[in-house]
Amino acid sequence: MKNLIPILVILAICLNSNAQFRENDIAFFEKNNMMVSASVTRYDVDHSNSVVNRIKIPLRKDITEISTADSRWKIITNINSNDFNPGTFDISMTFKCLSGNSPSTSVSLNLGFSKWSQANYVLMPAAVYNGNRVKSQRHLYCPFWFDISDIGIDKAQLISDVPRLNINEGPSRIQQRSGDMSTPAIGFRDPLSLQGFWLLTEQETRIGDTGIDIEENDDRSQAEISLTAPVVREKYRYFIADMQWPSTDQPAYFKEGDSITIKAKIYFFSAPNTQSLFDYFAGIRKNMIPKGKTQNVIPFSTAFSIQENKFNRQNFVSEFGYYSVGLRENYYADWQIGWTGGMISTYPLLLDGSEISRKNVARNFDWIFANGISPSGYFWDSGQKGNQWFGIFQSSPYMKDWHLVRKSADGLYYILKQFYAFKQLGIEVKPEWEEGARKVGDTFVKTWKIYGQLGNYVNNTSGEIVIGGSTSAGIMPGVFALMADYFDEPAYLKVAEEIAEDYVKKYISKGLIYGGPGDALQNFDSESSYALLEAFTVLYDQTKDPHWLKIAEDVSNQFLTWVSSYDYRFPQLSTLGRLGKTTTGVVWANTQNKHGAPGICTHSGLALLRLYRATGKKEYLIRLQEITKAIPQYLSTKENPIPGLESGWISERVSTTDWLEGIGELFSGSTWAETSLMLTYSEIPGIYVDPGKGICIAFDQVDSKIIKDINGIMEIEIYNPTKYPASVKVFKDDVVQRPLMNNYLYNCKIVKLKSGEVLTIEI
Repeated sequence: MKNLIPILVILAICLNSNAQFRENDIAFFEKNNMMVSASVTRYDVDHSNSVVNRIKIPLRKDITEISTADSRWKIITNINSNDFNPGTFDISMTFKCLSGNSPSTSVSLNLGFSKWSQANYVLMPAAVYNGNRVKSQRHLYCPFWFDISDIGIDKAQLISDVPRLNINEGPSRIQQRSGDMSTPAIGFRDPLSLQGFWLLTEQETRIGDTGIDIEENDDRSQAEISLTAPVVREKYRYFIADMQWPSTDQPAYFKEGDSITIKAKIYFFSAPNTQSLFDYFAGIRKNMIPKGKTQNVIPFSTAFSIQENKFNRQNFVSEFGYYSVGLRENYYADWQIGWTGGMISTYPLLLDGSEISRKNVARNFDWIFANGISPSGYFWDSGQKGNQWFGIFQSSPYMKDWHLVRKSADGLYYILKQFYAFKQLGIEVKPEWEEGARKVGDTFVKTWKIYGQLGNYVNNTSGEIVIGGSTSAGIMPGVFALMADYFDEPAYLKVAEEIAEDYVKKYISKGLIYGGPGDALQNFDSESSYALLEAFTVLYDQTKDPHWLKIAEDVSNQFLTWVSSYDYRFPQLSTLGRLGKTTTGVVWANTQNKHGAPGICTHSGLALLRLYRATGKKEYLIRLQEITKAIPQYLSTKENPIPGLESGWISERVSTTDWLEGIGELFSGSTWAETSLMLTYSEIPGIYVDPGKGICIAFDQVDSKIIKDINGIMEIEIYNPTKYPASVKVFKDDVVQRPLMNNYLYNCKIVKLKSGEVLTIEI
């Protein structure tokens, strides 16, 4: 009994301390214009989940009871602040049904914000940027420009019918599934108070995915963020480019004794600019979700061998001498410059392919420069059957002659990289190839000088900008930096820096990056974001100007919001659930096409390695590793068949949402993701070693570690856990300060391992 008394005294002190601490927390929330509440909602499932009744109560104490028409509930709220990180809180809210039954019900944790403003930048990673508060049009996929009043060089950004806050008067609400985001999270920045806010939550409770909502009042002076279990989108849900699809979500049936807990982490922080919102997220994105699992399925070298065979067998059109971007089911899958692989897939086939592949690549260059440049001076946007050329959308009355400038930019970037590779390999770079590349580059220069921008779409005949704005040609500062080096003309570098600064001022600094995909109007997208990142790292490598390095780091954190930070738990009976696929490192497409993808469209991620080398920040290596490790598991092979895919195919879909095929389902077909995997093998070392910092990291499907490091001599242990033999490229980075040369892995060290083999090497 004597021993028990001190324990009881300590417990009483702790309880009193917690009570006082909670009062301080509530005071902090009130000071920051936030109120916590709980709600219980009943739905009419026969009428698309219209609300029948909602009981809502503000919470100022730990335990509260509320009653509905059919049930009585106890709500237990725990709020714990972090003494070492002021403004950081863990919140859990448990709803327990004390009596009665409550069918077709959900429960919600709500955070209400007064002193709200329509100017607040709202961010839901890979789903909502600046609230998606942009002019929109409703038209079934594939959305075109249909209204002549929206066409022009100085028109407002136009997006499709996606979840968004209202740019006009009337209701303003976004309802999302937790799986609709790369990380289940929502944040905002207030430009008046210069304060930021983030909320993180788990993917699911025991009754399924969680709903993450934000709703503004009519005069936009207040807003409420809600976490709902299970997710129930009221009346409508999003289905590819359509916000009026009837909701099919399934509310829960609660009976006496049932309980459910919703958990969240919230962060208040100083946010002097829009970039602050992205930078803060980069540091917390994994704080709520367990670390993802790495699946080493098939080494890059074996994957490349399978893919090279597939490309030469299924993609190469021998009659004309070019690699189609798909299997030619239609002209989109026949030829498009850039974007989905045109003149991009040739790069890894040139660097690492057989003599047959290299001869095919050379023929591809002959073919594109003989007829592939349009009268405008840009490349033709699309083509089919080897000798038919046209604009992006033949079925559109306006867009049939348009060219997406991103396509020529991508194509030119990889053509220049291949010029360097040809010379390394001792293969002639024909004068007509160089003349053609300069012609396209000079056409971009001409557009820039006439319009002061590169636009989104140009006319393939006249070169006139038809849709202005956007970061569609975001790679071009990097392209001009390479042109300045390759052609030894400094004037190109001056244009590169002018365009780069324009992108910073108009788009990057505002967190508004869009224009990359040709099938998503001007929805915010990952492809433009990564293209800018690639461009700014190349520009920094060429100039060593720290300004461009700072911008590259900014863009890298914006791009990071498009990369899945965790492994989504797929339904067990779904295709990806049955196959046990993971999602950490998959890269989301855009705010219209709501899916992750294996790899970056269409790059390797080399910019992240450049960033590490320039800054010494290991985080960039980890980000790159997550992306590279995720891709091979989605390659269909004889040993790892994926339904609907032939050997060597990769679907672009990793769906954690019900936007189209369904959660855990995929599109059956051959896609650009195959090119992304080949690029990864050619541009990213299988194992990267920085002896100066004692870093050894595997990007390939192997494990590696340093077992000895003495006087600059390192012993590294490599393990091949896959079922395949592996030829692993090992790159020892002796001079990190030196820019990466083009094709820097040419003739690098290759380590061969059998399946299951452990090998120790000295470097």
